[in-house]
Amino acid sequence: MLAIIGGSGLTQLSTLEVLRREVARTPYGEPSGALTFGRLAGREVVFLARHGYGHTIPPHRVNYRANIWALKNAGADSIVSVASVGGIRRDCVPGALVVPDQILDYTWGRAHTFSDRIDTLVRHIDFTIPYDEGVRCRIFRAAREAGVEMIDGAVYAATQGPRLETAAEIDRFERDGADLVGMTGMPEAALARELELPYAAINVVSNYAAGRETSAQNVHFECIEQVLQEAMLRVRNVLAHICADCK
Repeated sequence: MLAIIGGSGLTQLSTLEVLRREVARTPYGEPSGALTFGRLAGREVVFLARHGYGHTIPPHRVNYRANIWALKNAGADSIVSVASVGGIRRDCVPGALVVPDQILDYTWGRAHTFSDRIDTLVRHIDFTIPYDEGVRCRIFRAAREAGVEMIDGAVYAATQGPRLETAAEIDRFERDGADLVGMTGMPEAALARELELPYAAINVVSNYAAGRETSAQNVHFECIEQVLQEAMLRVRNVLAHICADCK
């Protein structure tokens, strides 16, 4: 069963035929909300809004461990994460859909591993390639079938949030090799790897990063919602084709 994690702009999956909702309990506390089970393009999926269904949970307060554990426990065998980002690289313009292939982690203080008890063995994971190539291929195949353009490959910089970055910070991230900037990619991707859940992301560029193009002096929040509304229509189309391809 495919799990879909929705971020800003995708707190509800309107194309989902809802079958039931379940409140999950985990050893790591409460997930962001009830798990929504339903059918998309005829295939059973489970959906979870990362920031809560009312978009009330800031990035640094998301219980990533509970979210990933709950999805695994519910029977998910892979995850597609959807998240909005700022664009740093020139082709990562507002409205672009990007499937990243690498991560830089600038977050701190988040519960970032399931291996944090002194009475259990520490489990090291290989994170050389942070996103699962099989799931990435499914996304691109679905995008081609849906006629939706996607950018293949980018380095995602995960920041603490909830504030946006300074122009100097974006300059630093660019020097480090980042192409996109967001607040929720980590530790989500690493936790999925720990539980052996194949995981990949669709990043929706909602705005230019601080100091870039129209965000040279400030980020225009009034434009972000309009960009996300249009882009999420394409994302929903791709998600439906992923499910149709897996039937």
